[in-house]
Amino acid sequence: MTSVHSADPARVSGPVGPADGPTGRISEPPAGELSDIRNPSMRIAAHHVLAHWTNERGDAIDETDAKGVLVWLAHATEEARNGKALLHENPANTPLGRYLLRALRAELLREWNASPPTTTDMLEMMQALEDVSVATEPDWSQYFTSRLSGPDGLDLVVEVAHDLRSPVTSILFLAETLARAQSGDVNTLQKRQLRLIYSAALGLSSMASDVIELARGGDNVVERDLSPFSIAEILESVTDMVRPIAEEKGLALRASPPSSDHRVGRPLALSRVLLNLTTNALKFTDEGFVEITTRATGLTRVEFSVRDTGHGVTEEALTNLYQPFRRTRARAGRSGYYFSGTGLGLAMCRKLVEGMGSELKLETKAGWGTRFYFDVDLPPASHL
Repeated sequence: MTSVHSADPARVSGPVGPADGPTGRISEPPAGELSDIRNPSMRIAAHHVLAHWTNERGDAIDETDAKGVLVWLAHATEEARNGKALLHENPANTPLGRYLLRALRAELLREWNASPPTTTDMLEMMQALEDVSVATEPDWSQYFTSRLSGPDGLDLVVEVAHDLRSPVTSILFLAETLARAQSGDVNTLQKRQLRLIYSAALGLSSMASDVIELARGGDNVVERDLSPFSIAEILESVTDMVRPIAEEKGLALRASPPSSDHRVGRPLALSRVLLNLTTNALKFTDEGFVEITTRATGLTRVEFSVRDTGHGVTEEALTNLYQPFRRTRARAGRSGYYFSGTGLGLAMCRKLVEGMGSELKLETKAGWGTRFYFDVDLPPASHL
């Protein structure tokens, strides 16, 4: 028997879900008739479901298959009510089975409305039906694992990240517009709520971008061509984006451009590094300040640093600080430093800095905070 589309059990199609097996067919239903169902209410409900199925579906699907699944559902419900474990593999673990289970539950409620059982019987039966419903759900974890480990797994990850980033970008724009009262007056509480929305959306947007780049290998994260730019404008852009986070946490946010502002380099990569490092610093600092500092270390080289007054990083946390998709989340009570559970941000920062021909370094101390820094070759724009 061919499987059935989950949206309409009358439509015949190919495999529709992870639980349908390689051919999309229901395993052989158990032998038996509806008259074998011991519970009177369940037996009547099953008859109504089958009659409705026959009238509405005609011969689109063999009535014998539907009958066999109904018998199994009724017996499984009785077994679950008696505290017995359900078989892991069953003939109802299909779109057809899940459809019939919903129909059976609805008919059973109608039957109870006409002839109510005792409260205890009703509660026990509903709990048993819920147990059967859980047993007939598809194994989505196995399905997603097989898809993500397949040849198009990375493409799926990138598509999900793209789908996430687009609406989040809209949220960022709308939250900023509302917070600036461009659409009307906003009170103090509403401004705070908008800052929280903006901060959360900014974090999601950054993570989506990092996922996309890392899924692609992270080898082309830095733009190829050099271009003239203003360091002061980059710092202003970064601080404008993260200021809502600083204001919400009551942190001072400072930035200092170098004496020689206009340079030639890769402004997009530089902006991403500074934005990510500054966002992390604000996220993991409870009081004090976050500061972006720049200074010329030679005619063509400039050092950038992001300093916070947070908890500092312990040696334990340093072991996998740049590891993407790390499984554990460090807490202040254990490692002394709050960093995100995925590690995508710092992993991407390191790749970006390396792509600009430098190395991301840090210095940290308990009670003093943490400073990430790197220096890159940025000739003055006049030298071009």
